Amino acid sequence: MRVRRLGELEAEIMDRVWQWERPASVREIVDDINRGRKVAYTTVMTVADILHRKGWLSREKSGRAWMYQAVRSREEYTAALMQDALGDSQDRRATLLRFVERMSHEDVEALDEALRAARSERPSPAGGEAL
Repeated sequence: MRVRRLGELEAEIMDRVWQWERPASVREIVDDINRGRKVAYTTVMTVADILHRKGWLSREKSGRAWMYQAVRSREEYTAALMQDALGDSQDRRATLLRFVERMSHEDVEALDEALRAARSERPSPAGGEAL
């Protein structure tokens, strides 16, 4: 499944919902965004509805307002973008090598840990070692 990068306002809305880790109303989101820049309530309401239709937000009625909550985590979103970028490559090995070469030492260590964890979670092929 291809994941399109979120637009600017979509990302602002998702950032808040991911950060708050709880259902949020459009009013709460608008008020928070308006601390840094002005945005209309109806604009945020429309974009939250679009995110709901795209499957990024779930919503539940609370009185007259919709309460929105993230369906997928920020990490799932980022991983999907990374997978899409890798899928566009003609040479995955070379792409991964260039990616790792640009990483900080701390990120390389985190990647190494993640690879070890992934290998230990995967079932071993019949008669072989873990991947």
